[in-house]
Amino acid sequence: MIEKEVIILNRAGIHTRPAASIIKVASKYKSEFFIIKDGMEINGKSIIGVMTLAAEQGTKLLLRFIGIDENDAANDMLTLFNSAFDEPK
Repeated sequence: MIEKEVIILNRAGIHTRPAASIIKVASKYKSEFFIIKDGMEINGKSIIGVMTLAAEQGTKLLLRFIGIDENDAANDMLTLFNSAFDEPK
């Protein structure tokens, strides 16, 4: 299991486009992927779950990866979050 903390960097937070990007990256891997915000844990491969986070700029999230390719999944997902989803900061 790998856990990494991230902060939402883009101004608009997690809206439809970033959520779709998260799902696209997560779906490439066999590992389970969860996002935890304020004690609420959602399946990071579920568009509905990701959208319910209502994560705005500056929100801290904990990303949890469990599985055979968890290292690759974590690295790829961290790259996505750290890029601010290629949106303005």
